[in-house]
Amino acid sequence: MHETIANKAYEQIKFDIITCVYVPGQQIAQPQLVEKYEFGITPTREALHKLAQDGFLQPIPRFGYVVSPISIPDVNQIYELRSILEPAAARIAAQVASQEYLEQLLKDADFSYIPGDRQSTIDFVKNNARFHLSFAIATGNRRLVDAISKTLDEMARIFFLGLNLREMSQEVRDEHQAIATAIYNRDPEKAEQTSREEIAHSKDRIMDVLRYRWERDFTMSQISW
Repeated sequence: MHETIANKAYEQIKFDIITCVYVPGQQIAQPQLVEKYEFGITPTREALHKLAQDGFLQPIPRFGYVVSPISIPDVNQIYELRSILEPAAARIAAQVASQEYLEQLLKDADFSYIPGDRQSTIDFVKNNARFHLSFAIATGNRRLVDAISKTLDEMARIFFLGLNLREMSQEVRDEHQAIATAIYNRDPEKAEQTSREEIAHSKDRIMDVLRYRWERDFTMSQISW
């Protein structure tokens, strides 16, 4: 029972970090979270410890935690890993996926979001992760599924932050449909190439909006000073 509550606490706080209820660099303390979520002291403490282990939080002695900042090296490393894993998964999926899966993939690629609408953005990030993970699932390679799932988990917070700063719904939708079409046509080379291009474009968009955020925050700090 206790373990279940701790897991719930972990998932809820993690969700709020990913969806930027707690923004990168924000300080949070255990007593505040215990009061807010009402999971209890021990489950909340265990959840925070696990979130720190997973890289979502950084402990601060005698205070609590800070939400892990998003740095350019972080973004580069995540996208570098994605560019290795996902194109390979798309290529294999084009070769081995069932016809039923291919037809479902075309449907799953058709999603967008309403800029400025928080729930719509949350749903979009979830759909995006599910769409990209589907390539790995279609390969039947459990280790590939685990690797891509972990990468997408780290990516979700970065992606959510980017969506809040720039409207990119149609761009992403078009790219997803291009990948799905290549896989549906059982064209491994095209599927791999399209996936790699989509990841490169995604990185460019995210880096643009994050640079804007960092520059804006720096400017505001100078004004405040």
